Amino acid sequence: MSTIFVDSSVWIDYFNGASTREADHLDSLLGRAPLVIGDLVLAEVLQGFRRDSDWRQARRALLAFPVLPLSGVELALKSAENYRTLRARGVTVRTMVDCWIATFCIENGLELLQRDRDFPPFARHLGLKLVDPG
Repeated sequence: MSTIFVDSSVWIDYFNGASTREADHLDSLLGRAPLVIGDLVLAEVLQGFRRDSDWRQARRALLAFPVLPLSGVELALKSAENYRTLRARGVTVRTMVDCWIATFCIENGLELLQRDRDFPPFARHLGLKLVDPG
């Protein structure tokens, strides 16, 4: 089984107890599949907690996974290139963070577990591997 990068869209549903296919699939993967999180995803997820006790518990849970730095000049250039490629095909990616995450996954051969409409065009046009939560 290849390593799975879990997007903030899924973690947020998971921590909120939302019963989505993706959050349920994440739950089934915990302890059974190699999961990673990006530093930007860590920040996105943790910034949403209001209660300190929930924030500490989520922080502890998330830091149990490898946290990968999503940075660097080469990734920035490739992310901009991917954005331009999609825009030329009539697709506008809504956030820079999603473009960065998709590019990181493509460049590092990671599968992406997500629930966000920005990612499927990366799969269709640029080879991003998306996890099918079945």
